[in-house]
Amino acid sequence: MSRTISVIGGTGPAGTGLGLRWARAGETVIIGSRDRVRAEATADAIRKRAGANAQVSGMENSAACAASDLLVLTVPFEGQAALLKQLKPSIRAGSILIDVTVPLATSIGGRASRTIGVWQGSASQQAAELVPKGVSVVAAFHNVSADVLNSEDNVDCDVIVCSDDPSATQIVIDLAAKIAGVRGIDGGKLENARIVEQITALLISLNIRHKGHSGIRITGLPDAAYKGSAGRPRPA
Repeated sequence: MSRTISVIGGTGPAGTGLGLRWARAGETVIIGSRDRVRAEATADAIRKRAGANAQVSGMENSAACAASDLLVLTVPFEGQAALLKQLKPSIRAGSILIDVTVPLATSIGGRASRTIGVWQGSASQQAAELVPKGVSVVAAFHNVSADVLNSEDNVDCDVIVCSDDPSATQIVIDLAAKIAGVRGIDGGKLENARIVEQITALLISLNIRHKGHSGIRITGLPDAAYKGSAGRPRPA
């Protein structure tokens, strides 16, 4: 069943790229921003690229939260906590929040090729402490290049999905598979997000060194590994 996807903070490169890919796949997308006018302009630009039948609209962030129960948070780490505290009253009970945040050292004036420590263990675990009770937080899409998402090329990358809610994990794996070239993989519990977030910093370092847009592929797993594990026991 298709669900409306609200991309919170969706006017940046990652949010725009994900919105574009899902719009091309036939999904209904809402681009959220602090500035409604900017959100509408970004949505219009995505529609022009995705095709006449693309279902994309722009809203202020709180309205975008209220309009969907499938949220994708694509903001810099330094703004994550403050934004979630602001939006908490607008997030619907039972929602899924897909957190794409990476705690890069740039948030404190450092280098993009390094991460900083987060008291909770990862940016996604921090998000889980800030959302309303009953909201499932899923860590995903950290290692997909925003430049590639915004290009015309297929995305040659796997998406590792971490969450403490197996049903939410399956939903996000299915959502990842809607992007051409992407496979979603169950990466275990939300605590594993700290490792996935750190891989982003490594990829940035590789991109700087080799002037590319790197992603990751996980090899050697059975086909079933790329179809999720909702409803089945999961290893610790």
